[in-house]
Amino acid sequence: MVSQTTTPAAPADTPAAAAPLPAYAPGELAALAARHGLAVSGARPSLGTYVRQLWDRRHFITAFATAKLTAQYSQAKLGQIWQIMTPLLNATVYYFIFGVLMDTRRNVEDFVPFLVTGVFIWTFTSSSITVGTRAISGNLGLVRALHFPRASLPIALALQQLQQLLFSLAALAVILIGFGQLPKPSWLLAIPALFLQSVFNTGVSMAVARVTARTPDIAQLVPFVLRTWMYASGVMWSVDQMLKGDRVPHIVEVALKCNPAAVFIDLMRFALIDSFDASHLPPHVWAIAAGWALVCGVGGFLYFWQAEERYGRG
Repeated sequence: MVSQTTTPAAPADTPAAAAPLPAYAPGELAALAARHGLAVSGARPSLGTYVRQLWDRRHFITAFATAKLTAQYSQAKLGQIWQIMTPLLNATVYYFIFGVLMDTRRNVEDFVPFLVTGVFIWTFTSSSITVGTRAISGNLGLVRALHFPRASLPIALALQQLQQLLFSLAALAVILIGFGQLPKPSWLLAIPALFLQSVFNTGVSMAVARVTARTPDIAQLVPFVLRTWMYASGVMWSVDQMLKGDRVPHIVEVALKCNPAAVFIDLMRFALIDSFDASHLPPHVWAIAAGWALVCGVGGFLYFWQAEERYGRG
C-alpha cells in the first residue's frame, strides 16, 4: 500500500503567495504622494504659512500667557503681590551689598531710582530667557499631543514676562515719584524702549528654547551665564563712571556700551530719571537698540522655525 501525504489547503482568505511590493525611487514616491494629496506628517511649513499659523493662534498665545501668570503664585498666600515684591526685594539686597558695602552709589545721582530701574528691566530680560529654557521641555505633553506652531510656547512665555513687568512698573512709578522723579513727557520714551526689549527678549528666548530642547543640560548653565551678564550690564553700578579714565581697553569699552542688556537699561533710565541725561548714553543708542531687536528677534525666530519638525521627538 502506498501512503499518500495530504498537504493542508491554505485558507480561502489567505493568498498563496504575497505579491511583491513594487520598487519606487525616492523621487517617484514623492510624486506618488503628491498625486494622491499626501504630505509628510509633522513637516515644517513654509515661513509665510508658519507666520500665518501663529497669527491665527494669537488668542491662544495671549490666554496661555495670562494663565501661566495667574498660576505662577497661586500657591502663595500673598498671590500676585509677589510679582512686585520679588524685584523690590532683589533691589533691596543689591542696595545693601553694592550701594552701601561696596559704595557704588558714590558719584551716581539718584542712586535708588537708578538701581531699582536697572533691577526691574534686567529681571525682564533674565526671566524671559530663563522661561525660554523650559518652553519645549516643560510642555512636552502639549507638544506631542497637539499640532500647532511650536513658537507659540516661547512667545507666550515671553509675553507672560512682559505682563509681569507691566505690573511691576506700577511699583517702579511709585518709587520714582517718592524719590522726586515726577512724571514728564520723556516717560513716554519707555514705550518704544520696552517694545524693542520685548522683541529682543522673545528672539533670544526662542533661540534658547531650541538649544535646550535638543540638549537639556544647557539649561543648567543658563543661570551662570545670566549672572555674569548681569554684572557686566551696569545693573548695580554705572558703566559710564567705570569707563572714565581709560581704565579698560577700547574693545572692552565698546562691548560694555553695546551690551544689549545695558543698552535697554540705559534707555529706561534716560526716559525715567532726570539726572540720567544723554551724556550717559552711548552714541547712536536707539540705532543699537533697534539693531539688537531686529537681529535677535528675527534671527531667533528663524532659528527656532528651522527645527520645527523636531520638537517633541525622541
